[in-house]
Amino acid sequence: MPVPIVPASAPTRGRVVLPRSVLVVGAGLAGLRTAAELRAQGFAGHLTVVGAEDRAPYDRPPLSKELFTRTEPLWLTAEGYGDLGELADRVLLGRRARRLEADGPGARVTLAPAVPGAGTEETLEADVVVLAVGAAAARPASWDHALTLHGADDAERLRGRLVPGARLVVVGAGWIGAEVAGQAARHGCEVTVVEAAPTPLHRQVGAAAGALTVPWYAAAGVDLRCGRAVTAVRPDAVVLAGTAREPAEEVTADVVLAATGVRPATAWLAGAVPLTAHGALPVDAAGRVRGGPPSVRAVGDCAEMTTPDFGAVPGGHWDAALSHPAALAAGLLGRPAPPTPVPYVFSTQLGHDLTLVGQPPADDDVEVVVRGDVAAGFTVLYLRAGHRLAAGLTADRPRDVAALRRLLAAGSHPALDVGRASDPEVPLRRAVL
Repeated sequence: MPVPIVPASAPTRGRVVLPRSVLVVGAGLAGLRTAAELRAQGFAGHLTVVGAEDRAPYDRPPLSKELFTRTEPLWLTAEGYGDLGELADRVLLGRRARRLEADGPGARVTLAPAVPGAGTEETLEADVVVLAVGAAAARPASWDHALTLHGADDAERLRGRLVPGARLVVVGAGWIGAEVAGQAARHGCEVTVVEAAPTPLHRQVGAAAGALTVPWYAAAGVDLRCGRAVTAVRPDAVVLAGTAREPAEEVTADVVLAATGVRPATAWLAGAVPLTAHGALPVDAAGRVRGGPPSVRAVGDCAEMTTPDFGAVPGGHWDAALSHPAALAAGLLGRPAPPTPVPYVFSTQLGHDLTLVGQPPADDDVEVVVRGDVAAGFTVLYLRAGHRLAAGLTADRPRDVAALRRLLAAGSHPALDVGRASDPEVPLRRAVL
């Protein structure tokens, strides 16, 4: 029997309260899709969307993947993801959230102009506040000479500095660092990538899989230095700490990019809602904040979602911002929630296309199986005890992507025949025991 929905003023025992007003804080992909899903699932109340940037929602992956070939933002409205002007009753751009109060019915958010002096503070109230505030690039305070890449303004600034012949040092060989390194090398820059971990993508895909990408750097004309920590960033150089094998040294640079990850943009929420040690909002699949007030939800890069199938899944990925708002809207409106999508990440770096499906376990808890030709295209399978599939990373092997998504859908972690799974000629579905 469906759960009845009643006005907010009615008793709530055994029933779902339908909010009369929703305030979405964040006008990126997650915020836009939240607004679109609320309307698509029947929300007819008052909807307000607030965004810190003064421009309409745009797509962020092209900022690094197409740094030099796409110099204007790719507007999400033009891509069919929704139009804030049509979805929301009120849209406030160029406004940054400063304070959240959710200690009673509903919640209140105090806003201030993103540019100091461009207006006055304003407090908005709503039955439910959805936090889709995203993340910000992480950079040590002492690295004030290093650029970061997270928004359109960052991309414009970086692009203007990376003229052919410029010496670029990228600190960090994660998704963004590798994407920019490849783009800059193709553009005629002299590129060095410095990574403190033993391999590229060490934190994202593990040591074994990350090591398979090492030859790509030299092939692309990029100097890769793994296992090297940065001790200082100067206007003209990056200083590397010494190791047991190599002395401390300086790498000359015209431009330094700090590609050392992101942190959820949640410092302003401290004390108002629970946060993880990393600063994320801990949520379930419906966006409910664990231990938080019922009037607050969170989605997108600022949230860390825990699911029975994959454990804690950090935000920070485009596909999560696209897909998770559907479950959040369903939870608010008392509708059946769609299945939780399998974690999914895609990247184009150094001339190669990568896709990560699922959540790789820690290196000491996983068996790694490689199928395919490492030089021509391969898939890394991450297997838990009993040879059960936990995740898969494809590199230039798109035929395995759909199969991985199907095998890991609906909470399934099938056991695989390792011999058959490692044979690139055997379809993955036929390796299931």
